[in-house]
Amino acid sequence: MLRCIQPQKVIQPFLRNQHALQKRTLASISPDLENAYDVVIIGGGVAGVTLACSLASRPSLRNSRIALVEAMDLTGVRNWEPKPDNYSNRVVSLTPGSMSFFDQIGVTKHMALDRANGYRDMQVWDGVTDARIHLDSAILKDYGSKGLKENTIAYMAENLNVQSAALKRIEECRANGSQIDLIQQVKVAEIEGPKEEEKKADEDLDLHDWPTVHLDNGRKLKARLLIGADGINSPVRNFANIDSLGWDYDAQGVVATLKLDPTRPNNTAWQRFLPTGPIAMLPLSEGYASMVWSTTPAIAKALKNVSSTDFCNLVNAAFRMSHIDLKYLYKQIDMQTFKPACDISEEYHWRESVAKKSMNDQEIFDREFSLPPEIIQVQDKSRASFPFRLRNAESYVSDRVALVGDAAHATHPLAGQGMNQGLLDVECLSQLLEKGATEGQDIGNIHLLRQYASERYLRNIMMITSCDKLHRLFSTDAAPVTWARSLGLNAVNNTGFLKAEIMKYAMGIEQTGEFRH
Repeated sequence: MLRCIQPQKVIQPFLRNQHALQKRTLASISPDLENAYDVVIIGGGVAGVTLACSLASRPSLRNSRIALVEAMDLTGVRNWEPKPDNYSNRVVSLTPGSMSFFDQIGVTKHMALDRANGYRDMQVWDGVTDARIHLDSAILKDYGSKGLKENTIAYMAENLNVQSAALKRIEECRANGSQIDLIQQVKVAEIEGPKEEEKKADEDLDLHDWPTVHLDNGRKLKARLLIGADGINSPVRNFANIDSLGWDYDAQGVVATLKLDPTRPNNTAWQRFLPTGPIAMLPLSEGYASMVWSTTPAIAKALKNVSSTDFCNLVNAAFRMSHIDLKYLYKQIDMQTFKPACDISEEYHWRESVAKKSMNDQEIFDREFSLPPEIIQVQDKSRASFPFRLRNAESYVSDRVALVGDAAHATHPLAGQGMNQGLLDVECLSQLLEKGATEGQDIGNIHLLRQYASERYLRNIMMITSCDKLHRLFSTDAAPVTWARSLGLNAVNNTGFLKAEIMKYAMGIEQTGEFRH
């Protein structure tokens, strides 16, 4: 079983006698330094567990001592078992690039793959003008990607599925000799920098400049390399005195798990850009989808509190009605009691009947299949909301410190790339550390870590700014802007090469970095 270090439990130091590695590993640690680690990762979310898993899976790092510190109890996550027709509302859109990374580090085989639903078709359209882009990854074979093994745009998976699989993979690595400890149910009380008086004359192992992590159970960990995978309010980033620049959007994302009309196929991702923010519906399995609706805080609060029937009708309306009709429906909801002044269901069905009144059967059929399946039910207790933020750390590294995932950057989720960018951080950093260890370098040295920052910083900035510009472009119904963006959408939709390039970028296969296999 994966060794979970609980408060006050003592770790047994491991020993090696290869003199050639003494200066670069903890091979000759004496018992009084048993809390010294080559890598200490703070944060047991997806970024943290996959990083620990990636490091433990690499031959040149398998003898390194690694600690993963998490404030929560991960036992339930490790033992997660999927329930039929019941999905977590915390899901992630994984690119084929991310899934390939999971394959490389041995995580995929521990995932419940029947809960990682791939889709190859995506419909994106303007909620004001109805200008549309249809992305079907099958066209990649016509534009220079004939060697592509698959044409899946992305896989929808629950966060728990990924975390559980990574924890099981860590357990497997430990069984094969990896030196990795999970220290859970303890919080970081303080992180302390080097003290000159602690400097030792020991030429084999000098720990004086290693950060010291003080845990709230009194234990202290020494880290050759301290990695922050500890979220947007990262204590590791604060310790390193790295500023995080950005702003909070005046918007929230409402998430929910939806049950769909069973007569319709569910193999397409749908996203409609409304003036208040985009709404997306992403297929989880046959008959079920995950929704993310970006909107104002007031509307988000209403969506979480209206009845389940009204909620389903409002979601259907958000995909099918004009933004003017939607504005009318919002105004009918009392923001104190969340009771509507009219029958939302009756309003929705009446407006739908009016929209179809002048259409013949073929036109009604075409309209129906240009829109997502109707929602017939929302999973109980699956509605929740979270604020949108844009952040980017001034630097991703400091001496003996590196940041990954949300600790380094956060972006608007409209492109579904936040988690994938974090996994690219993890992949890049772990490959770089493997390279450094193979060459006998000190993996905590700033000169090595700067290569990671150089590889990832610009790429993350490009994604962050692209998502921000898209958000601003579509958050208005001003006539000149809507006219210009409609021209752009129609032009892209009619240009196969441009659509292929967009899909390659979204799938994580457009270009590989120096440290990516």
